[in-house]
Amino acid sequence: MLKIISFIRTCIFYLGFFSSLIVCTFFCLTIGLFLPLHKRYKYFLFWNKFIIAWLTLSCGVKISISGQENIPNHPVVILSNHQSPWETIFLYQFFSPVSAILKKELLNIPLFGWSLALLKPIAIDRKRKLTARQAILEQGKSRLEQNISILIFPEGTRVNVDQNKKYQSGGAVLAIEAGAKVLPVSHNAGYFWPSGKFLKYPGTIKVNIGKPIETAGRSARELTEQVESWIKQN
Repeated sequence: MLKIISFIRTCIFYLGFFSSLIVCTFFCLTIGLFLPLHKRYKYFLFWNKFIIAWLTLSCGVKISISGQENIPNHPVVILSNHQSPWETIFLYQFFSPVSAILKKELLNIPLFGWSLALLKPIAIDRKRKLTARQAILEQGKSRLEQNISILIFPEGTRVNVDQNKKYQSGGAVLAIEAGAKVLPVSHNAGYFWPSGKFLKYPGTIKVNIGKPIETAGRSARELTEQVESWIKQN
């Protein structure tokens, strides 16, 4: 019975998800195209905020956030675990303005990808690791100088809640090279919006925001291991 209810609620969620996506991307690709980058965030991310609210209303997925006082008033490199599509939607709007590091294939998705490209994410080719790292460093520094934070999922891909994947050090390298602080973020969204599965489950996603970490004099691997340890403990 519970699965049937979850199925119905999930169908309702996706009805709102895709219909709102069409409307918002149409706006982004017409009017939004002519807005300066910082103003695009204000209007483009309305969809993200709607989806988070719609998920709560349709599927009963709530959010509890701790550590908001740790968010600095300057750009940082945000490192978060990656369990679900949820965090790509929530963190993008919560820490706005932010530039996410993502695989370039996402920008080829009709409407959604084209709109996403207008927010100037750092799109990389995972198969070309050297070129990808260079793009992260060059474009990452540029975004930070524009007062835009960087969002990185150091696992590199979505990982199920019962799995572990060694964190990559690209985010730490960028923070060190740019002289920026690292802001660790943990969540348990995978329990309620599992990656690669249709059903959504009611409950409360817990988001923990750690204290900013100084990067001066640190090695990338040491810093990455510190962040990984903190995220897994929270």
